[in-house]
Amino acid sequence: MARLQPVDRVRLTRRRRKALTRIAGQASAEFRQVRRARILLAAANRVPNAQIARQVGCTVATVRKTRRDYRTRGMRALNDRPRPGRPPLYDIDVHLLIIATATSEPPDTDAQWTPLIAGHLRQRHGIAISASQVGRILAGVDIKPHRVRGWLNRPDEPGFFARAEQICTLYQHVPAGTVLLSVDEKTGIQAKSRRYRTRRAGHRRPERREFEYRRHGTVSLMAALDVADGTVRPKIIDRNNSDAFLDFLTEIDLETPAHLRIHLVLDNGSSHTSKATRAWLAAHPRFSVTYTPKHASWLNMVVRHASRMSTATLIEGGAA
Repeated sequence: MARLQPVDRVRLTRRRRKALTRIAGQASAEFRQVRRARILLAAANRVPNAQIARQVGCTVATVRKTRRDYRTRGMRALNDRPRPGRPPLYDIDVHLLIIATATSEPPDTDAQWTPLIAGHLRQRHGIAISASQVGRILAGVDIKPHRVRGWLNRPDEPGFFARAEQICTLYQHVPAGTVLLSVDEKTGIQAKSRRYRTRRAGHRRPERREFEYRRHGTVSLMAALDVADGTVRPKIIDRNNSDAFLDFLTEIDLETPAHLRIHLVLDNGSSHTSKATRAWLAAHPRFSVTYTPKHASWLNMVVRHASRMSTATLIEGGAA
């Protein structure tokens, strides 16, 4: 067996070995990339070319070519070399302009950039290019302006976890003689009804649900969830302000037996922290409040109830 020359050897850094191992195990990666990654990993372990060819299922010539490409091109050897063909229709300046446009803010904040970029380039820069060509150029640099991932830049708040633990402990151990209420508002709930009744499931027949619906405007709701028994006290409101919130608290005060204390879990909404609300609470000592930390309204249990309501507002046609 011919001894490998130093120039034929494949040396991998820890980072490259990790990357090649990941590609070699990906079911969604291109077959050629997976095969070349496996060849390079085996070559780095000084496996002979003939044995690599048998393991990977290719010719010895392919193994040698992959080694040679890696020596001259590095990790780019996983991809095919650029092939000769007709000259590109759009030069590098157009490519860079498309990338700059795709990574900037769209003119309409509610719009998606992908279907608009071609028209924007034609109007603003006089570049005649199709939307599909724009998509291919962006795919070549792995830019996907149609995809959005939300994130929250929440600065560290002193005592955040201590306050969160306080609320969780409160849920688990409601003080004796106290009604614990989780209170919040849900505005802009869409009121919708289905155009046709749902056809219920039968023998060998799944339930059939019509996708069309009618819109009946929106409604705003204020609700208090009793943490102990799960009952919800709802109230439809016209405006979400301190006056509406205090009217709701007054109703709770009148309907709750006088011998019980009332403890509220609230977020930091303006109607919950206004001067009028604080003055009202000070004048009604049977009420006490625990506020959720900033950007942690999800700790308020009634928020989950309101979320379920907002996704279940379709009423069967004719049932309402």
